[in-house]
Amino acid sequence: MKPTTFAIRGAVCFSTAPEKLTCFENAFVICQNGRTVGVFPQLPAQFDGIPVRDVGEQLVIPGMNDLHLHAPQYAFHGMYMDLELLEWLNQVTFPEEARYRDLSYARKAYSIFAEDLQKSATTRACIFATLHVEATELLMDLMENTGLRTYIGKVNMDRNGTAELQEESAAVSTKDTIRWINDTAEKYENVKPILTPRFTPSCTDALMHALAELQKTYGLPVQSHLSENQSEIAWVHELCPNTSFYGEAYDQFGLFGGINCPTIMAHCVYSSDAEISLMKKRGVFIAHCPQSNTNLSSGIAPARRYLDEGLRIGLGTDIAGGHSLSMLRAIADAIQVSKLRWRLVDDSLKPLSLEEAFYMATMGGGAFFGNVGTFMENYEFDALILDDSILRHPQPLTARERLERLIYLSDDRCITGKYVSGNKIF
Repeated sequence: MKPTTFAIRGAVCFSTAPEKLTCFENAFVICQNGRTVGVFPQLPAQFDGIPVRDVGEQLVIPGMNDLHLHAPQYAFHGMYMDLELLEWLNQVTFPEEARYRDLSYARKAYSIFAEDLQKSATTRACIFATLHVEATELLMDLMENTGLRTYIGKVNMDRNGTAELQEESAAVSTKDTIRWINDTAEKYENVKPILTPRFTPSCTDALMHALAELQKTYGLPVQSHLSENQSEIAWVHELCPNTSFYGEAYDQFGLFGGINCPTIMAHCVYSSDAEISLMKKRGVFIAHCPQSNTNLSSGIAPARRYLDEGLRIGLGTDIAGGHSLSMLRAIADAIQVSKLRWRLVDDSLKPLSLEEAFYMATMGGGAFFGNVGTFMENYEFDALILDDSILRHPQPLTARERLERLIYLSDDRCITGKYVSGNKIF
């Protein structure tokens, strides 16, 4: 039987606000019934005798939350990085995703993805599958067994795909989506469904109307893409001449946030003032994907502006536009591209700090899942244990310095322990 109350002792670092990183050189993080009690320099008397995992000088940090990645694309991550978004989709991504109609291939590919994600710094994620119901349910089965908490979406796309990767009609797409929702309802402890219109160019108005009705009926969250690439934005304007900006293409159907429709929009590289205002009003979560936006030559999202204006923002690896599953790498990438944006695009927006990018990877993205992403009281107990002992140095380093070093070196082999809602993954 798993202990319901336990502690981890080590060097502890966690966010309490975007600009605030709290670090203890030696402290106890206490978990009770899957939630954090707090961080203490000494074990409080009322917890004497509870199991303690003493990790010595290793770092203990909150788990990390990947707000945007594509599981079927993991099969070709690290390849075809010389293409821009739309040609990358048509030449590489769509042909690869079409292969997932073959369940034997899907099992092979998704098993690799699930095993690697389980070993990574990610404890929670929002994941795109493909339009295939059976393969999506297979992915959900595999992810359930990892112990990670994930939202997984069957993709909807009834136009502008390929002969091999496009649903026959809005009616067929809707019928398959209902079947998928009913097949997976109440089936899992760790996995939840999320409605996933690929992006506006892939979905007819009829399909978007139908998805809006499903969203209301089942109360599901939504994930999609927004203002990633200038050619994409121009295409959306052609397809939706009745809208003044990209976000309205979703909002006109009620699929753009609001109290009853939690929504993640990935990228937001070129969001207009009006779009930003609407995202803030609707509480839309932005999944900032710096590595993908670099690889596909999309641009640099104004993450500083989003933080300063109080929008909800987290990080995404965006496999396979991004080439690394590492959320540590995503933090470093976010900081680095913000420096380029400050230097080359807009010097009024100062670069992100380590504290802010770490916050985005933990508390910022974690908010989509509830009270997640920190070691403050009553937050769900998601934790990583990081061993940097193989990284030699001649001088004494603080816990913060060691954390920064691990983030920039981004080697997930340093992860020696992982917990999700108090459950030990390894």
